[in-house]
Amino acid sequence: MAPFFRGVTIKNILFFIKNTKKTGGIWMKYIVSRKNKYNMAELRFSALRDAFNRSPVAVEPPSRRVSEYFGANVFDMNKMERYLSKEAFKIVKNAIEEGKSLSIEEANQVAIGLKAWALEMGATHYTHWFHPLTDVTAEKHDGFIDMGAGGKMIEEFSGKLLVQAEPDASSFPSGGIRNTFEARGYTIWDVSSPVFIVGSTLCIPTIFISYTGEALDYKTPLLKALYELDKAAVDVCQYFDKDITKVYPTLGAEQEYFLIDEALYYARPDIAQCERTLMGHQAAKDQQLSDHYFGSIPERVKAYIEDFETEAYKLGIPVKTRHNEVAPNQFECAPLFEEVNLAVDHNQLLMDIMRRTARKHKFRILFHEKPFAGINGSGKHNNWSLATNTGVNLLSPGVNPKTNLQFLTFLVNVIKIVNDNNDLIRASVMNATNSYRLGSHEAPPAIVSVFLGSYLTSILEDIVEKVTDKKLTPELKTDIKLGIGKIPKVLLDNTDRNRTSPFAFTGNRFEFRMVGSSANCSSAMIILNAALAYQLKQFKSEVDGIIEKGMSKDDAIFQTLKKYIIESRRVLFEGDGYSKEWQKEAAKRKLTSNPSVPESLKAYLTPRARKVLTTVGVLSEKEIESRVEVEYEKFTKKVQIESRILADIAMNHIVPIGIKYMTSLIENVKGINDIYEGNECEKLSSISKSMIIEIADHISNVERMVNDMVEERKKANVMESTYDKAIAYEKNVKPYLDSIRYHIDKLELIVDNEIWPLPKYRELLFIR
Repeated sequence: MAPFFRGVTIKNILFFIKNTKKTGGIWMKYIVSRKNKYNMAELRFSALRDAFNRSPVAVEPPSRRVSEYFGANVFDMNKMERYLSKEAFKIVKNAIEEGKSLSIEEANQVAIGLKAWALEMGATHYTHWFHPLTDVTAEKHDGFIDMGAGGKMIEEFSGKLLVQAEPDASSFPSGGIRNTFEARGYTIWDVSSPVFIVGSTLCIPTIFISYTGEALDYKTPLLKALYELDKAAVDVCQYFDKDITKVYPTLGAEQEYFLIDEALYYARPDIAQCERTLMGHQAAKDQQLSDHYFGSIPERVKAYIEDFETEAYKLGIPVKTRHNEVAPNQFECAPLFEEVNLAVDHNQLLMDIMRRTARKHKFRILFHEKPFAGINGSGKHNNWSLATNTGVNLLSPGVNPKTNLQFLTFLVNVIKIVNDNNDLIRASVMNATNSYRLGSHEAPPAIVSVFLGSYLTSILEDIVEKVTDKKLTPELKTDIKLGIGKIPKVLLDNTDRNRTSPFAFTGNRFEFRMVGSSANCSSAMIILNAALAYQLKQFKSEVDGIIEKGMSKDDAIFQTLKKYIIESRRVLFEGDGYSKEWQKEAAKRKLTSNPSVPESLKAYLTPRARKVLTTVGVLSEKEIESRVEVEYEKFTKKVQIESRILADIAMNHIVPIGIKYMTSLIENVKGINDIYEGNECEKLSSISKSMIIEIADHISNVERMVNDMVEERKKANVMESTYDKAIAYEKNVKPYLDSIRYHIDKLELIVDNEIWPLPKYRELLFIR
């Protein structure tokens, strides 16, 4: 900013107006010296023309039914059986079913058939595909080549290359678990997730660990949590059904997203660099009429969706649903339910497919949870349930009192984990981007509560009322069992969805609505599955303890369930989660609503969280602390990036344009003064004068706040503690983002549309 303008006041502007012959030249000299540097308005209108003239990209539709090419690029069981020897196929099948790894000798047998299939499919490279703590996937490609005898080039792939690789781990987030100069890390094949081909590269899903064995990824603790939950849940299932020997959580992740034309994307530096708008006045019409929700999908968008769905089907991703979401330019896709580990892999892969396909259709996809202020943000609703080897859904009512008691047992234990791990569950989804969405009246509040519906709530209260600490009489036991035996007949009609609830039971699953659209589902799934594994072990111990005292199994189960229901009542809420009344009531129940990202993340470090995660062996103390450090750093860096971008746009685009328009108004006043006199002159120039004063006020505030924000950033940057730095960025830097935005948005309403440098909301939000 030129020294001439710094510290300008309304009084100064009035002086300039009255003395235009003396000062006008200074203003014009300042503008003329910069006019060739600011042609963003031209870029804006050029982008609008490009976006308006786009036609749908022609895509050749598949010539076969989806069922005929689904999984074509996946080395699934059918292909394994075809390409592997009988012995190798048996080895892999047993490893998948039993959750075991392969020895190098066993892997060598698998590698032979895998290489044959990959080369036949046109693959030239292979990669270990993993999920570092960056929220995106990572890969390093190596060719299927080696030097043979006599210097002859040959295709080579061994069990050693299949099972393990050693990528450079020094630049991935570790939270202080390793030094920067310690580069060694290992990727190890996850046999349970099928190998697939993208383009010409064979992708091998792997875990990612440090040289000393600590997890550096999401997949490692997720697999541990699933393994522990399987053991704990099977032990509980043995009370009801001896045939259940395997329990595996399932997940269906509903993926919401925004699309904007790529020309408009590049004309907005804030969107291009942080996937959200840091400024922009709300459009007169956006989602008020709900006419976009479930409306006809725009032709360009439909062509894009059909294209990425085809690619997803080839990779075995069962995308089933597509529709317009509430906000303009917002859409959703949802898959069929899959085992959690596979579902997480597929969601990460789907997001990558969607990004790549969007470029082909001249779109850019935004997974940010709140890319546009004033309209709905995007979530990734995690529909979570528990399946068994017998085909039973443990969170679905059965056909008789016995199976319904099993259902209620798992239902109540899930409610108990929400009660006992309330802050930790919120911490699992809290980050810089999702914090803009949670509690914004289109997403669940940051208060973690459970919605069951009136009928199930009454069933639980009936258990509390009728069960005592004594042995149940045959009549009372029959009465209770008859009551729970009626659940299947009425449950679906009496359990409506509650979109304001962050953790809602929807008939045969829980819908965890707090997960953000850009997140790796693993973060939430690690906590839910680990906490449930821990809880089921506690439940089994308590029930067995009561049985040892001489009570029957059913009596012991009912007594324990009653205890859990009473202890967990505070998290059960059937009403409007958006209401102020609920916030007051939640506070009375000692349910926290902590919008602070750094403070929320501290829930990982509580004695309760450490006990849960370390007892079931999902994360060590060192790994817990390192992950929190990573999250602190990610939060700080994201706010820092947004702050830098906003300052750049404000001072290099918005302020000069504001000055340019103000100068034209000053020239207008000057012309009026030269032509008119007296009251007529004052009347004609008063409008321009008031606009000049208003523009000057907003510009002065923008400049002052940008300078103050930069100073606060400097103070925070020298702090050594990652937590203190994150808190400083949240409390002292982040508030300036909204304050500066306010004044820029006001300028947008005043400055001539012809020279405004950035595409406006009314231009960004409607795909034609």
